[in-house]
Amino acid sequence: MDAVWMLPVLLVLPLLLWTSSTFVFYFKKCFYVAYMMLLAVIAIPICILKSGGRDIENMRVIRFLVSHVKYFLGLRYQVSGWEHLQTDRPYVIISNHQSSLDVLGMMEILPDRCTMIAKKELIWAGTVGMICWLGGIVFINRQKTSDAKIVMSDAAKTMLADKIRLWVFPEGTRNQNGGLLPFKKGAFHLAIQAQVPIIPIVFSSYSNFYLRKEKEFKSGTITLKILPKIETKGLTADDVTPLSEQSFSVMRSAFLEISGQTSQSNGPSTH
Repeated sequence: MDAVWMLPVLLVLPLLLWTSSTFVFYFKKCFYVAYMMLLAVIAIPICILKSGGRDIENMRVIRFLVSHVKYFLGLRYQVSGWEHLQTDRPYVIISNHQSSLDVLGMMEILPDRCTMIAKKELIWAGTVGMICWLGGIVFINRQKTSDAKIVMSDAAKTMLADKIRLWVFPEGTRNQNGGLLPFKKGAFHLAIQAQVPIIPIVFSSYSNFYLRKEKEFKSGTITLKILPKIETKGLTADDVTPLSEQSFSVMRSAFLEISGQTSQSNGPSTH
């Protein structure tokens, strides 16, 4: 009897995937979330057995397990500027943030001994939150600036002591408005305090394949451009704003270039 009920589903599913872009949108979104949670279930015991618990080296396991997900969603990546990541030094990576799909781009190029800074709420995201914790992700409370500053200060000390790299989204939230949002200052305080370089990485616009409002999620190619490092040696807290503005400028120019867009500005930075 169960097989009889399954037959109409198996017949209708391909038809909906072929004829309804809205159905494809929700199907891919649900598949992505569910599959990432399943991969986290697989990764959790591997990471515990490999490292004994929370350890940045677990990001290697996560990177390996997630690397194939792009194929199921019909996504491909073109990466330029690999040479800018070829250094043994600690550094802060900053990149634009468009959707949860950014995770796939991160895993495409994530350097060794690199984790990210993320909002505290992510830790409650079921198995995904658990694997993020095991991967050494630094969680901050965006609602309490004082707490966030303490976490950032501790992260700067850890970077130098353990020679790790941190990935930060300076826009602070997802943005699909065809440009970059004003940058928050946390990443730049972090880099200056640790006296490590900033490496900007730019994702091209997703608008040619992923439109949330229009409910479209097609196959597509994403360009990732790794830009030359921006040194912070000798800079002080007084240089945070100009450093933020410089980073915003080069990333915005690169975003417009690789996305084939005309100039549009949302402003360089904010507190």
